[in-house]
Amino acid sequence: MTTPLILLVLMTAPYLIVRAYASATKRPIDGRHAASVGAGLLFVFTGVGHFVETESMLQMLPPWVPYRGLLVYATGLLEFAIAVGFFVPTTRRATGWIAIGLLVLFFPVNVYAALNRIEMGGHSWGPAYLLIRAPLQVIILLWIYWFAVRAPRIGRTSHDAA
Repeated sequence: MTTPLILLVLMTAPYLIVRAYASATKRPIDGRHAASVGAGLLFVFTGVGHFVETESMLQMLPPWVPYRGLLVYATGLLEFAIAVGFFVPTTRRATGWIAIGLLVLFFPVNVYAALNRIEMGGHSWGPAYLLIRAPLQVIILLWIYWFAVRAPRIGRTSHDAA
């Protein structure tokens, strides 16, 4: 059940560190960049899971899904590509939209895993786990939208952009 906490820490830590540094030094910051780096770290972590916890990931997919092993590895690679996209400022906005779409597409897999009590990342709790997973998913989606997708307001400094 520590996975949701790890995800939140990875996602928010770069932003919080940069904001604290900016506050202490009274220097302007690019909060959007730091927050996007955090989103990238989140996707590195989840991408690694596809290669380290492959068997558990396979169980999260319904049996009727074809090429389940290939799909687990391919989505892990896709998550790595998304992470890189968040690290590169020129690709960040498009990457944000791709990440949001992917998270929406993946959510039914989490529902299936929770309903079938798969021994992976809290899903063994059953449907109650969705009370944690669904809000976490919304937080991640909003984070990505706010810091990577949404156009910054014109006339604001980089310090204010966050």
